[in-house]
Amino acid sequence: MENKSINEKEDRLKKLNNLKDLNINPYPAKSSRDTYVKEFVNNFDKLNSEQKQITIAGRIRSLRSHGNLSFINLEDESGTIQVVISKKELNNIDDYKVFSKNIDNGDFIQFSGVAFITHKGENSLLCKDFKILSKTLRPIPDAWYGLKDEEERYRKRYLDILLNPDLRDMIKKRAKFWQSMRQFMLNKGFLEVETPVLETTPGGADAEGFITHHNALDIDVFLRISTGELWQKKLMVAGFEKTFEIGRQFRNEGMDAEHLQDYTQIEFYLAYADYEKGMEIVEEMYKYVAKETFDTLKFKIRGFDIDLGKKWERYDYRETVKEKTGIDILDTNEKEIKAKLDELNVKYDKKGFNITRAIDNLWKYCRKQIAGPGFLVGVPITVSPLAKQDDNHPEIAQRFQPIIAGSELGNGYSELNNPIEQEKRFKEQQKLREAGDKEAQMHDKGFVEALEYGMPPTCGFGTSERLFSFLMDKSAREAQIFPLLRPKK
Repeated sequence: MENKSINEKEDRLKKLNNLKDLNINPYPAKSSRDTYVKEFVNNFDKLNSEQKQITIAGRIRSLRSHGNLSFINLEDESGTIQVVISKKELNNIDDYKVFSKNIDNGDFIQFSGVAFITHKGENSLLCKDFKILSKTLRPIPDAWYGLKDEEERYRKRYLDILLNPDLRDMIKKRAKFWQSMRQFMLNKGFLEVETPVLETTPGGADAEGFITHHNALDIDVFLRISTGELWQKKLMVAGFEKTFEIGRQFRNEGMDAEHLQDYTQIEFYLAYADYEKGMEIVEEMYKYVAKETFDTLKFKIRGFDIDLGKKWERYDYRETVKEKTGIDILDTNEKEIKAKLDELNVKYDKKGFNITRAIDNLWKYCRKQIAGPGFLVGVPITVSPLAKQDDNHPEIAQRFQPIIAGSELGNGYSELNNPIEQEKRFKEQQKLREAGDKEAQMHDKGFVEALEYGMPPTCGFGTSERLFSFLMDKSAREAQIFPLLRPKK
């Protein structure tokens, strides 16, 4: 197969040189296209009656010749049309030889001609003139077989997209997903902002960051692990009341069907609101985005039948874990949870393991059994260093997480705005980091100082492209356009 590919490339290189010998530029900068394929198809009757010459351009997806007649399927982003080249119909009959001897499947060609109907009744373009726009040096794989190897598909994603209409449709849906998310926030009166991607102290999440060096300042900096959480809360201090950001964030941790290291997230912050108000907005937002992107509220995800239109439930963290494991998270210890995790055959990272990570692993076992849609509430304050305590139950955070198909698809709080309590929580997190927990949050003195100037009651929420991958019922990696890969040796 490899030798065949080499031979085909050599053959195309010869054709490329032939074109150069004929003083034909195989890679011109300009095209004279004035009509998209879809426009040609939709207005065919009018174009056929007028016999007005038009110019289309695209990639040849199939090519068959019979003597002095060639039939081409030409594709642009809008659709596919048949082009017919007849030697006697060309403005310059010598051009037919140039075409038949030097043009291959996959080449980009511009065709000028008129609409006509073949004797078999096919709406087509009768070519009068053509121009080579890009000579390809490698043949496109057979669309019937495509790219079978998963790693090869990711590595040559551009071919996977070219050969797979469903993948092209997913990319369009992905764009619509974020457009509708943005539109929802704008409709609610939120201001879109941009905050730093490089930070001296990464904050806003329990995650390990990527480190790089800033040459001009001669300091190490981190790629952000949240989409501007602490920065947006500083904007609340500064007097803004409704902000959001859509952007990339980076986490240097495990890769699986739900987790990536480089991905898009939205975070919004709403002053004078608590987590109850946040749940109202998020439920409305998820329904809006699903309807705008997929035109439905019903999905099949990870084996669950999900209806976002039905009543969203509330799942209490403590009660759910107790019901499914027998462990009371507010009356337990690390040893007891370890024993239960082992009993349940739950794998967990033993490095930096502590009571916080123990409780989190126990919860993750339970959530996989919950279909949703609904919200996780009653989360322990020990795993919520940036959230307010519940007024009546100080061991519980005012935190919520949308639960759909066994996974958390977002995270929100009544944000902590007490600078003394925030300082205390940061110090507790720092102790966890020093004990080996790389996901514990760093002590951000600048943020505490900002809180000392006063931040109004605020609800914050974030969700990532994991939501999109779930609604598509695909892995997080498959739902990205170009997922990160280890370089090929």
